[in-house]
Amino acid sequence: MSTSVVPIRLGIIGTGLAIEQLHWPALRDLGDRYRVTAFCNHTRAKAERFAAYSGVSMDRFSEDYHDLLRRDDVDAVLIALPIPLNMPVTRDALEAGKHVICEKPPGSNEAEGRQLLELARAHPGQVVMIAENYFYRDDVRFARSLLDGGAIGRVHLVPWRKISQLVPREGTFSSTPWRHEAAYEGGPQLDAGVHDTAQIRMLCGDVARVHGEIQDANRTHRGPSDLTMTLRFVSGAVGTYTAAYPELAMPEEPNDMRLYGTEGVMSVGRDAIRIFRPDGSVEAYRVEQRDGGFFNELLNFHEAVTVGAPLVGTVVQSVRNMEIILRGIKSARQGQVIKMDPAPEPLSEQAVPLWRPLGADDLGIRVTREVSAAHA
Repeated sequence: MSTSVVPIRLGIIGTGLAIEQLHWPALRDLGDRYRVTAFCNHTRAKAERFAAYSGVSMDRFSEDYHDLLRRDDVDAVLIALPIPLNMPVTRDALEAGKHVICEKPPGSNEAEGRQLLELARAHPGQVVMIAENYFYRDDVRFARSLLDGGAIGRVHLVPWRKISQLVPREGTFSSTPWRHEAAYEGGPQLDAGVHDTAQIRMLCGDVARVHGEIQDANRTHRGPSDLTMTLRFVSGAVGTYTAAYPELAMPEEPNDMRLYGTEGVMSVGRDAIRIFRPDGSVEAYRVEQRDGGFFNELLNFHEAVTVGAPLVGTVVQSVRNMEIILRGIKSARQGQVIKMDPAPEPLSEQAVPLWRPLGADDLGIRVTREVSAAHA
């Protein structure tokens, strides 16, 4: 990195699992762009654990985040707290004059998400990112670039099913008590589902209307464990999305996303992106992932704060992600199809900009390609 890069003086609010497992590895790799100058947690033991693995002195610790917000050596804050605190703590940070990265979603319900959107608009001189790492995943970005290049023609059908057991397990995100209690609308469907709707919108554009059904088969977490939705996209394509988080163990499933086009079929899976051609040949692209998109996400935030680069993970984008899930649940309860709201920004066929590093000519992605010939 150039020596002219200006580091952001970062305060971290909440030092639990999200920071340890997701954000800190990326912050460590971006050491010339971020310097942690303060951190807080209401549980001192978690703060001490953070200090131990990060090397940040406990002299920079405060128990109350308001004390952190009053510091003049903090330019921006990274908020990693339970979902019900996202909106109020972001509000306080903006009023304190800080730039903000806040974990998803932007609120406990759609009304809070809209409120946070208005707060961000009332502070135009500050950058506000909702940390949706799927916008920045190298595999999702590469799949999007293939679609943009017409790799499978016009996409007309998108089915996606994701099924996985969800029970509290020590040392995992499912073990946190606030996730069991789910004092936010939608329970695990909102918490995890916004990642899926981010990927859907990255690859398929905005959803125009949704029809959902729900059930519950999990006593360990509040909220519907099962959600299935029929989607109509702005592009005219149709699709289905099913997510289930049952209490019982489930057989292993591929959970691949399929996109059916007029010139081929794309499968987006964890191991590879595959394109199935009409002649029977298959192209497999394996993307070398740095991480789950957190490095790219933090790089985009730094570029936005320091040089005014466009931000992909905006509040508007995050509100759109949560609206699909919450309106799907609302549709199920009301028994009717629900249209997506075109305000505050019009719905579009290419909803999410394709991020690339500032000044780069390409996506900055390493990919290997294999082609299997058609069977005779």
